[in-house]
Amino acid sequence: MSELHKFIFDGLPVRGAVVRLTDAWSEILARRQANKTSGDWPPPVAELLGEMAAAGVLMQSNIKFNGALILQIFGDGPVKVAVAEVQHDLSLRTTAKVVGDVAVTDRLPELVNLRNQGRCAITLDPRDKFPGQQPYQGVVPLHGDHREKLTKLSDVLEHYMLQSEQLDTTLVLAADAKVAAGLLIQRLPVEGEGNLEGSMVSKANEAEIGVNEDYNRISLLARSLQRNELLELDIDTILRRLFWEEKLLRFPQQTPRFACTCSRERVANMIRGLGREEAEGIVAEQGQIEVGCDFCGQQYRFDSVDAAQLFTSPGDQPPVTTAVQ
Repeated sequence: MSELHKFIFDGLPVRGAVVRLTDAWSEILARRQANKTSGDWPPPVAELLGEMAAAGVLMQSNIKFNGALILQIFGDGPVKVAVAEVQHDLSLRTTAKVVGDVAVTDRLPELVNLRNQGRCAITLDPRDKFPGQQPYQGVVPLHGDHREKLTKLSDVLEHYMLQSEQLDTTLVLAADAKVAAGLLIQRLPVEGEGNLEGSMVSKANEAEIGVNEDYNRISLLARSLQRNELLELDIDTILRRLFWEEKLLRFPQQTPRFACTCSRERVANMIRGLGREEAEGIVAEQGQIEVGCDFCGQQYRFDSVDAAQLFTSPGDQPPVTTAVQ
């Protein structure tokens, strides 16, 4: 079962979370494999998406937001765009558009950032929008302050959190064909909303230098976690090995899961957006309009009658007749 554990370090302005996606990640890969049109993702692409899914769950779990957190990586490599979307209830889905050949040794720079055109975007899309409200989006390049390429997704997201949110963050991410996992450590301000409860911060750590020392020490411990350990060990073992000298206050376990938000009605609205003339042209050429969801593989088909009804007002549609036995 997929699981997320959040925790704080007692007396220190440092919080953490660790996620292990098993059944949720397996279902994402299985649905992709079952999609005969698109087929499997190349292993480096699947690994990137797994890391993005784990990172998305970790970031969504740390904000009080009723809506979707959408993590996107896009650029000028064979992977045109990679997306992980996590809802407020930690339901998630992922997809990627691959337009070129991917070598088994390719990593983030080769996949999306061949000529320093790669970008990372994080979008917060409210579930219940106010009139005129637009989603919030932050975008950062896939390179550091000195134009050096960031070679790992964790580097990119740490850079994003520091530049866009002014939060020191440590991320360790890993994914394979069975598990997508991640560990997040974040320094909280001594004062402000991010501090959870002021009483949890000891007076000895109110000096900024003390806060940095505590975070840096814990960050160093987190970075010692190896990829194989993150993928193979259970969460209790990971936390015990890393932070056995620290007092952790743990919150109740949460359970991320796969879920897709696509629906026939959403596809119908998309077809309406094409306009009657273009929709009728597709039906005339192909006999029907067929749309597949990139996230879950669900196929939606609209024949000539279905398509015509999309552009007919309810009052103009013929009544539904019921056969009498």
